[in-house]
Amino acid sequence: MSPVYVNGREVVAARGNSLFDYADALRVRVPTSCGRAGQCRECIVEVRGGMDGLGPKTAAEGFLRGGFRLACQAAVTDPAAAVEFAVLRRQPRILIDGNDGVRRAVEPDPPATRRGDEVYVGERASDAYRGRILGLAADIGTTTVALNLVDLETGAVAATASFENPQRFGGSDVMNRISYDGGEFHGELRHAILSAINFEIGEMTRQAGAHRRQIYAVTLVGNTTMRDIIFGLDVQPVGVKPYKSVTELEYAAGRRAGTALESNAQAMGLRVFPRAQVYGGPVIGCHVGADVAAALLAVGMDGQDEPVMLVDIGTNTEVVIGNRWGMVAASCPAGPAFEGGEVTYGMPGYDGAVESVRIRQGRAEASTIGGGPAQGICGSGLVDLLAELRVQGLMNELGALAGNARDFPFAYHPADGGDGAGAMVLSRADISALAQAKAANYCGQFIALRHYGRRYGVAADAVSRLYLAGGFANYLNVANAISIGFIANFPPGRVDKVGNAALEGATIMLLSQEQRRRAEGLARRVEHIELETSPDFFDIFVEGCMFKPMPPGLLIE
Repeated sequence: MSPVYVNGREVVAARGNSLFDYADALRVRVPTSCGRAGQCRECIVEVRGGMDGLGPKTAAEGFLRGGFRLACQAAVTDPAAAVEFAVLRRQPRILIDGNDGVRRAVEPDPPATRRGDEVYVGERASDAYRGRILGLAADIGTTTVALNLVDLETGAVAATASFENPQRFGGSDVMNRISYDGGEFHGELRHAILSAINFEIGEMTRQAGAHRRQIYAVTLVGNTTMRDIIFGLDVQPVGVKPYKSVTELEYAAGRRAGTALESNAQAMGLRVFPRAQVYGGPVIGCHVGADVAAALLAVGMDGQDEPVMLVDIGTNTEVVIGNRWGMVAASCPAGPAFEGGEVTYGMPGYDGAVESVRIRQGRAEASTIGGGPAQGICGSGLVDLLAELRVQGLMNELGALAGNARDFPFAYHPADGGDGAGAMVLSRADISALAQAKAANYCGQFIALRHYGRRYGVAADAVSRLYLAGGFANYLNVANAISIGFIANFPPGRVDKVGNAALEGATIMLLSQEQRRRAEGLARRVEHIELETSPDFFDIFVEGCMFKPMPPGLLIE
């Protein structure tokens, strides 16, 4: 019999056991609220190998695509098959060590307050005071969701959590999810993210010694698609030209005052205090969403005298340049390659992911998150590997490996007997996928820098700081990222890592209604530019596919 692997750990296979049974055997927690009856649809897992060894999908799994199954429904029918699956509840590295990025002190002005023995939500007496008034801030990313549980009376963060976005069964990027949501399973993506957040709320409140009904306010940010899906809005307009949210279209038509959203927990399906206020941050334009507005609030770009640049790296990378006098923004559809998708051994930043690489005498030396055996490679490791291959002369700027090699080994499975059979490799196809993902980031930064320089007539060194936010930015080797053209060619000393600035901005909006209004005004002031309208877009993209630094001096072209 072959073993079953759960999140990289091994357990003996047995005919008829469900994937839930194997997770139980290893004490891997899988979310469920229906007693494993296939009704809550919360126990989604990703089957990475041995799908033929499982029984066919049940009717309850009809909404799932590709290698995704419900753990309670998928059972092993062939114990000889090597089944491998992962639970979509792993905690990304981005928040394991805390959000060590930007911090802003704000004057508290929360939407829920204590007045005597009562809790007011807005101007309405809503509940008896029961010892605490809490709020929840969430950054809903395409790949990762991050949450802060906040004491609204003190402003302190009571608990922090993060998890994989379970909507991956609808596609790895926003365009695929828009397409999925427009099909026969409309609403399943919303159900999945709400169920996941509700599960995490239970975990966080237990950790904080609180009750979920003590949460009286929620602030949600995310890219335009993620935000609109959770609020139940039609996201089809975001997927076709002019790529605008229904809130943008209504705002432009004069039917609403802005692009921010407001609802209550009961209407949303969030399991907190039923009349809790739920606020969705404003979107800036097209795919530049509420997460970027939140990040700009966190770094205070609209209060800067000198221009600064924010690059929020993710499945969609956003670029904003400006100061109090004006800002420009662009969105780059980078795809999931640097977040674990489209790369053979790619994975997000979880335990076991190679996070840094050095090449000595032609052989890679890899360090993993958690220090254990390598299970794959995450974004920071990929940037290091590409840069090292270039420095060591093992790959040219076009991405071709030396000696016409088909691949390059960067780590080895623990079971490798020394013959290389267990090697994890970076292949030609992987390098091509990474080149295109990098090129999207390159285009966004190049074109935004050039547009800002022409628009405001500034000198080449006018941008005083480059802020890196989101995803794996905190763990990037900045010099390596610059050397392959992943980020703009700034002196490393002018580059600041600001962590999950979107979550920090969401927390600020949770704590202060005044700051919400500031964010809404900020979003209206940013000039959004469409990259593909640049006449030389294709030429810039081709240049961006090469593994070399971005040319300096773009601001005065």
